[in-house]
Amino acid sequence: MKTFCGRANPATGALDWVEESEEYDYHQEIARSCYADMLHDHDRNEKYYQGIRAAVSRVKARGEKVIVLDIGTGTGLLSMMAVTAGADYCYAVEVFQPMAAAALQIVERNGFADKIKIINKHSTEVTVGLDGDMQTRANVLITELFDTELIGEGALPSYEHAHLNLVQEGCEAVPHRATVYAQLVESEQLWSWAQLQPVEVDGRKLLPPPAVGGCAGAHSVCDIQLSQVPPDRFTPLGPRCTMFSVEFSKPVSSAPQSHSSRFTAQSSGRAQVVLSWWDIDMDPSGSIMCSMAPSWTYPDPGSSPWRDHWMQSVYFLPVERKVVKGEELSLTVNHDDYSLWYSIQTVSQQGPVSEAPTCRPCCVCQAHLVWTRPRFGELNDRRRTQSYVNALRSVVKAESVCLGVSDGSLLPVFAHMLGAKKVFSLESTRMCKQVIEQVLDANSMRGGVQILGIRPDQLSSTDLDGEQISVLMGEPYFSTSLLPWHSLFFWYCRTSLARLLAPDATILPCSATLNMVAVEFRDLWRIRAPCGTCEGFDVGPMDEMVQKSLDFHESREAEPHPLWEYPCRALTQSKAVMNFDFLQCVPAQPISSKGSIPLIRRGRCHGVALWMDYQLNDDITVSMGLTKPVSDEGVCEWSLHRKQGVYFFRSPWEGSGDEGASISYTFTFEPSIGDIKMDFTVDSSN
Repeated sequence: MKTFCGRANPATGALDWVEESEEYDYHQEIARSCYADMLHDHDRNEKYYQGIRAAVSRVKARGEKVIVLDIGTGTGLLSMMAVTAGADYCYAVEVFQPMAAAALQIVERNGFADKIKIINKHSTEVTVGLDGDMQTRANVLITELFDTELIGEGALPSYEHAHLNLVQEGCEAVPHRATVYAQLVESEQLWSWAQLQPVEVDGRKLLPPPAVGGCAGAHSVCDIQLSQVPPDRFTPLGPRCTMFSVEFSKPVSSAPQSHSSRFTAQSSGRAQVVLSWWDIDMDPSGSIMCSMAPSWTYPDPGSSPWRDHWMQSVYFLPVERKVVKGEELSLTVNHDDYSLWYSIQTVSQQGPVSEAPTCRPCCVCQAHLVWTRPRFGELNDRRRTQSYVNALRSVVKAESVCLGVSDGSLLPVFAHMLGAKKVFSLESTRMCKQVIEQVLDANSMRGGVQILGIRPDQLSSTDLDGEQISVLMGEPYFSTSLLPWHSLFFWYCRTSLARLLAPDATILPCSATLNMVAVEFRDLWRIRAPCGTCEGFDVGPMDEMVQKSLDFHESREAEPHPLWEYPCRALTQSKAVMNFDFLQCVPAQPISSKGSIPLIRRGRCHGVALWMDYQLNDDITVSMGLTKPVSDEGVCEWSLHRKQGVYFFRSPWEGSGDEGASISYTFTFEPSIGDIKMDFTVDSSN
């Protein structure tokens, strides 16, 4: 059955009615998933296998039949490991129907259909009894219910229910235990993602609103590849603390809890950020351990396993506070059934000065709902801000009428500070409007910028007090943008506003370029690599399902990734492959670009990285991709603030770098849909 779905087009701003199959949602979920990363995680798989074998052996040593409950079975891999290890029977629970169907095929293909039962339910709906899903309670509990925050996927409620209803008292659990660690640090880079910093504009200081500075921020976890934040970007203020452990072989509670760790401050500084990760012991003795610790905690950082399904967490304290070396501190972690949050107190002889918060903190200033953490970092990037201020200074005059088109942008405020006659700003949402109003109020500028909560195509001369626009400006930044070129929405806005522009109006930025470079990823390639056989088991049906979903969802095109977290090496030079002239309106006909780029370095080409550069004027360009030219060795340094596009080749290409090979490309910008279609071919010789 086909249905029509209304979808906001991030590039054109239009509401597109798209005919979709009823299977669209699950195909979309599979296409965007990274199951391959988990299946390629040999360290994880090996540790699970060792833990399962040990648990099965302990139950057999007691003379019992081994009945396994595998919650969140996914591909069925852990269930097959259990049967291979000697389990008598396994109940494998998977709530996602397409995944359960794939698990059934995988189990059958590997010859385990008579020993593994796939149950397509949430574990809290599973029943036990003669007519139930399970004939008897299990004495081995295997789970993989964890996320970067450990408990964010509902692990605690699932364990709580399982112990009450699905497993025997004293059961074996794999993993047996999880332990959460944390470290208090000062970090200008990380803190810039949480709070708006003062901005200097021509000797005047733009201050953040007080409500923003005292806000606890977004409650969602900030999960990143912490291994890519080098140790020189933060200062540890205390040791790595063991915060709490959960033993999964015993009854588990999902009730809110607090745990504290006392320590002596090892450095003076500003307490701003808590870095956190966890590890899991697969057996009671702790001899089989799988760690999520960042690479810089290892004696040999290169020996740390890479994984993207589990990363590390960054937690921001509501307000930074000074810490003095030698001071006695207490770091407290609180958790409910789905999330963690941290607080810091000074310790006196009577204990902490203040009680830890009992409720999960949340944003009350709205800024943390409008601006994502990378967006905070972008707004706090002094070099980037100076580029925009310099460009505006060259065009803003005393008689200028300026209009800003971006979401939650400070450019209109800068234009007012630079002396423009009138400044208007279009904001897409009420919250964006209110946040910018807070900035204006905090700096006594409320009358300096008129914020209009209407679409560009609705704007009239009356809204502009009868004036013509002399400076149209944008970063451009839009909260709906997913891929780099979605910010071309600015071009569509410029086209809608053409009727209101003065004949000699300045458009800033005046143009944009799409850039590409062919790359070899150190690790990111794993998320799209077929598995075939995983730890000796045929998981081909999973590969087939993912490929079907990719083809169905047309996800063979680019996908967004923050490449600063995923090291890669350039195998070609970077190249501008398309230009978009904002001085002209969006054309009616497609724009195409064809060419080739030689592969100049030896390596395994996994795909192409794509990004946008914006030319503010003839002298100033702001890049949303590479922050400096590619090094002679091919090292790439990427912007921390925007995601880049990545087009993965279906099969990596091996090249020696001296064979005259090249990558041919074709790009087509479709104005009617605001998207860029692309195709690449690796040519073995020129």
